[in-house]
Amino acid sequence: KKRSKQHMLLLPKEKKLSLTTPVIMGILNTTPDSFYGKSRVQTEQESVDLAGAMIEAGAAIIDIGGQSTRPGSERVSFGEELERVAPVVRAIRRAFPEAWLSVDTYYSSVALACIGLGIDMINDIAAGDNDPKMFRTVFDNEVAYVAMHKKGNPETMQDYPHYDDLMGEILEYFNQKKQEYRKADFANWVIDPGFGFGKTTEHNFQLLNQLQKFRQFNKPLLV
Repeated sequence: KKRSKQHMLLLPKEKKLSLTTPVIMGILNTTPDSFYGKSRVQTEQESVDLAGAMIEAGAAIIDIGGQSTRPGSERVSFGEELERVAPVVRAIRRAFPEAWLSVDTYYSSVALACIGLGIDMINDIAAGDNDPKMFRTVFDNEVAYVAMHKKGNPETMQDYPHYDDLMGEILEYFNQKKQEYRKADFANWVIDPGFGFGKTTEHNFQLLNQLQKFRQFNKPLLV
């Protein structure tokens, strides 16, 4: 049966991730300050053990982050972020060669280095807005890409976020991204509405209740 692009993420060499049913992303952080303590690891062995437990529990993707982007967090340099994630990516890829691995970064230099270590996807909270080289890095290296919407930066994004039209503004944001990606003939991307990134609790529930509006893009959703 022929599948639409919405139902499949593809990588070179025909590595596929079927999305005909929802899949789970496990979150693994190499940071000391991420908001959820159980996602944090300090050693390569801890990272392999946690990734293995997530895969055994049903996770289809392991997302590795080296910088906390919780509300009020402070920015970490690309060098420090790479120093945190590279050994973990290397260890997990070695232990689970067939797993889908994602790296959470908005730095193109970190993305490029981790692509060289064998990751399959870049998860970018800024959708390329923080680094103009990010899209070319993802496109040229044929990895999947999560483009997220946020309003403001993690340091201040939860200081009274306001929208005149929440859904209208977010849909327009992704419509602009769609036009950019279409011009480059890039189809292997995922929409993340950005729960909690410049949104109040009320905003988050409005988003959750209107996820069907994102169907117009015919792309997978990360929630």
